[in-house]
Amino acid sequence: MSDRVVELVALVGSLRAASINRQLAQVAADNAPAGVHITVVDHLGSLPFYSEDVDVEGALDAGVIALREAVAKADGVLIATPEYNGTIPAALKNAIDWLSRPYGNGALNGKPVAVLSAALGQYRGQWTREDTRKSVGIAGGRAIEDADLGLQIPALPEGGLTDPAIVEKVVASVARIVDEVAVSA
Repeated sequence: MSDRVVELVALVGSLRAASINRQLAQVAADNAPAGVHITVVDHLGSLPFYSEDVDVEGALDAGVIALREAVAKADGVLIATPEYNGTIPAALKNAIDWLSRPYGNGALNGKPVAVLSAALGQYRGQWTREDTRKSVGIAGGRAIEDADLGLQIPALPEGGLTDPAIVEKVVASVARIVDEVAVSA
């Protein structure tokens, strides 16, 4: 890669202010490798539900405009999401729907995406990661499965997300997306 800064955006699928997945996105931002900047976007709950009736140029919700612009200017995307009832939280799915438009030219189009999940269950959010990758792929993004990270919340070490072993895993996911940015540059 050149000397330019790689810009990533981290979308947070949880609406809870103290969410461990919000913290996971922040760990990625705080520990980004040199030459990488990560902007955390966690206002997904304020977006209106997607409808073609309100997806109208000149009348778009300000939050939708900001989300589309942030993702469009980013080189890649991290998604930090919990698993709700075995799948994607509604706010995250709604954001992906907004980012998929205009059809064939949405903000996710061609962007490498990693899905990070801290979940309570023994499978570490496997279903939400699978469903998120599927949705992102259909929306035009390039889901990079080997950049994904699943953490089981009850099995986190004493230091939680700031434990060096966990930080190392998060940084590895970020580095993998940066590698994909380099490939597509």
